[in-house]
Amino acid sequence: MYIPAHFAASPQTVQNLLASPGAANLVTMTDQGLLATLLPVVFNPAVGKCGALQAHMARNNPQWSLAPVGEALAIIQGADDYILPSWYASKAGHGRVVPTWNYSTAHVYGELVVHDDAAWLGRHVRHLTGLHEGGREDPWAVDDAPEKYIAGQLRAIVGVELVITRIDAKEKLSQNRSAADAEGVAAGLRAAGREASAVERVRP
Repeated sequence: MYIPAHFAASPQTVQNLLASPGAANLVTMTDQGLLATLLPVVFNPAVGKCGALQAHMARNNPQWSLAPVGEALAIIQGADDYILPSWYASKAGHGRVVPTWNYSTAHVYGELVVHDDAAWLGRHVRHLTGLHEGGREDPWAVDDAPEKYIAGQLRAIVGVELVITRIDAKEKLSQNRSAADAEGVAAGLRAAGREASAVERVRP
């Protein structure tokens, strides 16, 4: 990934991208070409030296059974937004502004390990479900469903774990603009209903 120095993500940003429950694109090069699947992932810091991203995919998906050539790659995408030139204070001053896109992303590389056993998968889906159901008024749990049904569902999936070897991360959040321009971007995002991006993502 091309990362200019002023857009290099901080260690805290990397940790936030890894730890936030969400999905990532798993990309592998195989002897049949590139394969990619969007998967819900969970970060487990206790695996290996750098942690691991744990996920699952349909058993019928060929990606898990085709050995990667070299490292596998997971692409994690944080918040991203179209930035209007009219949000920049400098537009009124000199007019030398163009649209751009603000975003944060991490490219996570590592060794892909396949888990084709019910015990690992059971722990994984319970943990994944807990992350997304936790805090809800009436949370659903895996064990709310009949045991035989869950057993059948687990047989239809395969676990995949990306044991992390390195991470490239980028945070393009108006760092190359003046404080007034960055403040204008934050105000524009708020007006567009993107409060989280305005508060957490814009860096004057």
